[in-house]
Amino acid sequence: MGKRLQIHPDNPQGRFIAQAAEILRKGGVIIYPTDTVYAIGCDINSKKALEKVCHIKGIKPEKALFSCICTDMKQVGEYVNHMTTPIYKYMKRAFPGPYTFILDASKNIPRHFQSKRKTVGIRITDHMVPLALVKELGGPILSTSLKDSQGVYEYEPDEIWENYGKRVDLFLDGGWGGSDVSTIIDFSEGNEKLTVLREGLGSTDIF
Repeated sequence: MGKRLQIHPDNPQGRFIAQAAEILRKGGVIIYPTDTVYAIGCDINSKKALEKVCHIKGIKPEKALFSCICTDMKQVGEYVNHMTTPIYKYMKRAFPGPYTFILDASKNIPRHFQSKRKTVGIRITDHMVPLALVKELGGPILSTSLKDSQGVYEYEPDEIWENYGKRVDLFLDGGWGGSDVSTIIDFSEGNEKLTVLREGLGSTDIF
């Protein structure tokens, strides 16, 4: 059975963030709140943890398309290639916020985390819990939305705990979550045209 910690969404307790980061370093899997929906996460460098996330979600690792959360644009630059000035400006307008950008992965992204196209999803979420986690860990964490067996996004903490408490190492309970996903924008393969793959919580009007 995992552990459940009631974490403050705006001012997360440092001791809880430290516990979560240590679990991630050891290859653990956690559930945490974001500015969109609750997410399952792990250290992107842990192949074993990534495989566990895939097992929980019922998908094959080779077909998984995951995103990672970074703290700022400087960190983003370490994990992507071909970030041209136009792409940088788009991301600066969107982050932090409910957007995911698909970009070409740099060599700092482990092979097991890249898609077959050698791309990676990037988020800088407008939520203090995952931002504090990434800062404490010292590197990005995996972010994939939490859905039930019917494909409905999980947002009620007690139901999340009941459904996943035995399957993850830690649940950071930040209260009721959202039910709207991030807007996905594809800038892979050097593409500078605004290509929206999914309309979500983030408005494209800002671009």
